[in-house]
Amino acid sequence: MASNHTLNVDLGDRSYPIYIGTGLLNQPELLTNHIRGHSALIVTNTTVAPLYLKTIENTLNAANIRINTIALDDGEQFKTIDSVMAIIETLLTQRHDRQTTVIALGGGVVGDIAGFAASIYQRGVHFIQIPTTLLSQVDSSVGGKTGVNHPLGKNMVGAFYQPQCVIADTATLSTLPDRELSAGLAEVIKYGLIHDASFFDWLEQNITGLMEKDNDLLAEAILVSCRTKAKIVEQDERESGIRAILNLGHTFGHAIEATMGYGNWLHGEAVATGMVMATDLSLRQGWIDESVKHRCISLLDKCSLPVSSPPDMSIEQYMDAMAIDKKTVNGTIKFVLLEALGKAIVTSEYDPELLIQTLSKC
Repeated sequence: MASNHTLNVDLGDRSYPIYIGTGLLNQPELLTNHIRGHSALIVTNTTVAPLYLKTIENTLNAANIRINTIALDDGEQFKTIDSVMAIIETLLTQRHDRQTTVIALGGGVVGDIAGFAASIYQRGVHFIQIPTTLLSQVDSSVGGKTGVNHPLGKNMVGAFYQPQCVIADTATLSTLPDRELSAGLAEVIKYGLIHDASFFDWLEQNITGLMEKDNDLLAEAILVSCRTKAKIVEQDERESGIRAILNLGHTFGHAIEATMGYGNWLHGEAVATGMVMATDLSLRQGWIDESVKHRCISLLDKCSLPVSSPPDMSIEQYMDAMAIDKKTVNGTIKFVLLEALGKAIVTSEYDPELLIQTLSKC
């Protein structure tokens, strides 16, 4: 059985622990120790609620915490301001005050929506992340990015708002569909590409076991991913510098999601294709050699992830969607590219003609 771990995200008075391990939902104190008041709203979705909601409700009832629950529709297409307003309405009608805690129980969509609602309700109430997908455990639940999508762009409405804690119970991955597992592995692979070549090596050696949901391997992958992200967030909480490297593949990927319709491509699937495009552009710039791109494509392919762009998506659609990316400054699109395996940069110093070649090729 995998060991349980606790990491700390050191952000001064906004610091918080990340608990990683098996059976954490059955350790009530991990949750109740981070609830300061006597009420909580559990935000979940219609897929996760039948699996884990009762466990959380029993924990809170035993601690004499008044609870309400809202179960959102499941899917990226419901990551909207309307969902946020539904949470706010529940908080208001059920008389939740500024001492309440919003608990996000679900994947990245639930966490982003619930966190944003918590950030604006009565100008900010506490919230807790209980991520139940691999993608949310290794990425979206850590770092305080919250928000919703706009039809013109991904995550265009939101706030930086840190949780009180993150409880990543790897046992929840046993119910995760294979497609969702693969999508989460895209974000895991990202950490090797941008920061840790030895971790990328480890992933290549253990990808079969990860795809088979080996609990020890998954716990190790989550631990390394969260440790890497925590270190980067500690240096740059609000993404004014180095934190932007966490967006490898995301500029291309967000364009795919927005153009193809939210939910048609999973976030991790779009990021996988985006990382291939980023490595292709890096190669064309002469910054990496062919082997890095080949290894990236090979590993993503072993995860059953897409490695080429939607065939009916045009260069013009990419350029239009990427023009409103959050890294775009004064009309210039910035990309996260690779200088080597394990070393990423954020740059606008690329040849626009090579970008067009990448969009045409991929």
